[in-house]
Amino acid sequence: MSNIIHLLPDAVANQIAAGEVIQRPASAVKELMENAVDAGASQIKVVLKDAGRALIQIIDNGSGMSPEDAKRCFERHATSKLAKAEDLYHIKTMGFRGEAMASIAAIAQVELKTKRATDTTGTLVRIEASQITLVEPCSSSDGTSISIKNLFYVTPARRNFLKSNSVELRHIIEEFQRQALAHPDVFFSLHHDGNELFHLPAGNLKQRITGIFGNNYAERIVPVEESTEQVSIEGYIGKPQFAKKTRGEQYFFVNNRFIKDNYLNHAINNAFDQLLGDNSFPLYILFLTVDPAHIDVNVHPTKTEIKFEDEKIIYAVLRAAVKRALGKYNISPSIDFNTETSFGNLKPFDPLHDEIKIPTIPVNPDFNPFGAAANLTQNNYGGSSNYQKKSNAIEGWETLYEIADSNVNSQSQLIAATNDDIHNAASTKNSTFQIHQQYILTPIKNGIILIDQQAAHERILFEKFISALANNQGSSQQCLFPQTINLSAGDFELFLAIAEDLKALGFDIREFGKNTIVVHGYPSEIENGKEEQLILGLLENFKEQAAITKFDKKEQLAKSLARQSAIKAGTTLNPEEINQLIDELFACELPQVGISGKASFIKLSLSDLRKLFG
Repeated sequence: MSNIIHLLPDAVANQIAAGEVIQRPASAVKELMENAVDAGASQIKVVLKDAGRALIQIIDNGSGMSPEDAKRCFERHATSKLAKAEDLYHIKTMGFRGEAMASIAAIAQVELKTKRATDTTGTLVRIEASQITLVEPCSSSDGTSISIKNLFYVTPARRNFLKSNSVELRHIIEEFQRQALAHPDVFFSLHHDGNELFHLPAGNLKQRITGIFGNNYAERIVPVEESTEQVSIEGYIGKPQFAKKTRGEQYFFVNNRFIKDNYLNHAINNAFDQLLGDNSFPLYILFLTVDPAHIDVNVHPTKTEIKFEDEKIIYAVLRAAVKRALGKYNISPSIDFNTETSFGNLKPFDPLHDEIKIPTIPVNPDFNPFGAAANLTQNNYGGSSNYQKKSNAIEGWETLYEIADSNVNSQSQLIAATNDDIHNAASTKNSTFQIHQQYILTPIKNGIILIDQQAAHERILFEKFISALANNQGSSQQCLFPQTINLSAGDFELFLAIAEDLKALGFDIREFGKNTIVVHGYPSEIENGKEEQLILGLLENFKEQAAITKFDKKEQLAKSLARQSAIKAGTTLNPEEINQLIDELFACELPQVGISGKASFIKLSLSDLRKLFG
């Protein structure tokens, strides 16, 4: 029998490795940006076309490569960051496995230009499907420029698995933000289809956070700083009132490497215990510095998982550091006396020139707090003539008892009501009322119905919005004063992806410069004056649903908008609003079920009520 085990060709092995390392365009961006950082670059530029499908180009001013290294970097397990096995436990660079460049070259058309500062000319290398097609000298600036064209053209099945351009671009932006946050001392820029999405000058971490997420984040974050023998922690956490419904703004970095760790995330949530509402997630951007000998980063090809030698100590220190930062913020907010202006205009008293003024406040010299005057009310400080007598206190107590007696009598009459009285009440609108500004109770012929007002309104709005999306006929009302809203780059791309559907719902929103939109109109079902809160909440809810559900985009959007726009528990409704809510609910296709899958109302028959009383 012949042997059946044989070695795979390098091209096949590279494609297998690429399936783990390069899962989508964002993976290639991550690997190439890490290489640029490892090369000591102080400026990194990312250029994209068609969300990375057509082109991914990374330009840096790092150390560059020699002609021989430029060819060798595309071979499997070729790396400058490791020499022996022991180096795995002292890794300080972002990359080290030597798989990324070979994987990219196996599934794309790659062009590399590189030059060292000591060289007079650079080197041009072109490689396609792991085969080098051209190597020649070229003119080039110091550093490296690598272009990836037609990603996954060798593996069209993987290319078919890619999502829409807006989705893939959001993944790239997420990876770009991670690298930019990890290295605030490096200049980063991101360009897509000729538009500059990010321009981030070198600076400190707080400047980088505001550059990525917006200037308003400067007021939303609190510094964290702690240092022990095992770990040093620094960074920022978000104030509890700015927590969001999604986990998007949560970043852990260990030795400047972005990681995902549910155990450490639990430490943060534990520190925020009782400070956050249900399903709310705090912002945090935290950097942990640990001795490389006490961690293992060689766990997964994406290098986003790390094993700690003693993770319980890391957990305890992290939790304590966050609680301490929250304690400082909640108990002793800082006061900047340099910016306090309330005392700045006070003039010192000059006894030689300043006049001493006698107070002119009127005083009643005959007032006796223990006499009859104690029962007088004073309308102002104009003197005794402005006092008016109060009603006798005893008479007030007698009136209070009279009111109490009338309440007791009315309650007795209510308890003595017959079943006929209940049926008669069911035929009148006044028999429907609100309970604790959360539920609506209405009698029916053979019992009662208890309605959850928020769930009911969500169902009503959801079906209206679904109908508007299907027919492209959403009703709209124009803003008296258009409102400008600044979005993060990721949220702006999400807005562009759903802009047409928002228009079908009745929104009139237009682009206005970089990452900025202007709201000119909104659906008539939405309360006026909350346009910015609505749009931001809509995007957050849409991202949350997109992450955990498999519904189509239109249904996600309708649900998000319904949740954001519906009346909430605690809202007082007048009788007309209550009756309108009931009428619209029972006109829905599925009135008995809220959009969350829970009941929107419950029905209790008279026999059910009798059973409750034994």
